[in-house]
Amino acid sequence: PTPISHAWVDEKDRVDVRTPINGKEWPVPIPKDADLNLIRIEMLNLGAEYAWLDVLCLRQKGGPREDLRVEEWRLDVPTIGGVYQREKVVIYLSGLGRPLRLKDGDLDSDRYWFRRAWTLQEIGRARIIAGNMPDGPMHAQRIDGGKYETALLTRFHEELDSVKRARGVGQILADMQKRVSTNPVDKVAGLAFSLQPHTIPAYHESETLEDAWTALVNAMDAEMRGHFLFVYPGVGLGCKKWRPTWDQVMMEPLPKDVNFLHANVLHDDETDEDWFDGHCIEKGHVRGFDAGSAEGRDRCGELAVQAADGITHTFKIHVTHQFPIPEDTYTLLGDGPHRTWAVGRRLPDQRFEKVSVIMMDDPDKAWPWLRSLAASSRNILV
Repeated sequence: PTPISHAWVDEKDRVDVRTPINGKEWPVPIPKDADLNLIRIEMLNLGAEYAWLDVLCLRQKGGPREDLRVEEWRLDVPTIGGVYQREKVVIYLSGLGRPLRLKDGDLDSDRYWFRRAWTLQEIGRARIIAGNMPDGPMHAQRIDGGKYETALLTRFHEELDSVKRARGVGQILADMQKRVSTNPVDKVAGLAFSLQPHTIPAYHESETLEDAWTALVNAMDAEMRGHFLFVYPGVGLGCKKWRPTWDQVMMEPLPKDVNFLHANVLHDDETDEDWFDGHCIEKGHVRGFDAGSAEGRDRCGELAVQAADGITHTFKIHVTHQFPIPEDTYTLLGDGPHRTWAVGRRLPDQRFEKVSVIMMDDPDKAWPWLRSLAASSRNILV
């Protein structure tokens, strides 16, 4: 079926309708000025033989079986993203079944499609903008310099052109930072398919944000979890120090994704342990990052490692963040291409407490030496 994506209009602008499409099992909330029959006709005109629409396919509130809705939502809500993963998606930017219009304030409205949390996973591989009118914004023409007639039209098309499926965990989370949801926990659930979990956590409407985030991180793709250890520069403020809390990933500026990272952080559900198998330098002296740069610039420093023969090897390193790393001797964990290293404290029982991350200035030149100084080991991340 062709999936339909839409932003829900405000409750005062919605009406519940009964329809034989869902056997009249629950009231279907649609905009007051929308019509399910007209939506059906538009979908047929777009060449869709079958369509998937959340308000018709997912049991809604207000029906006689509220207990069944809660139970169904536990599994149905977190798996909705699968409908949109490999399909051409029909998008109603101004609300379900509504013609596409644009007025001042729309793009800043919490109800607009670009701002909704759930629509992040509904981008699809290809998009058709529904409700397209001859005098609508989709038909606006560029003028000199590639801009449009008004700043509003220019911004609309910039937003539309930027709609694409993010690949890196940093970009995915940065996209969600700008979005809103009626139920706060929906922002976590709306990340499920984007973060590629091996299992999808069940949806609980009353779950705390941190509990929902922890469940998602525990199930995330191992390489994406590696991003938190080797790219996120700070220390987690929750139960784990190697990865950020939900508040941290939603409130802080996030580092850019790196396309050379190949490092897996694995998780054991029974023991709640996270670990990294890879190269480890037990003792390396890091200096040059005691304080952040007042101008917010990249900082340069040195890593000194003593070999077994007593000779100290020094490497030029840098950081692109402003988190302080007090000069000291640390344990370092290296990612696949060995450009990025996690810096931390060695704890008993082969545990590792993260402090921050550093990058090699010339990893290709440094690696032959670092390989002789590092050993492969398993480190339990706290």
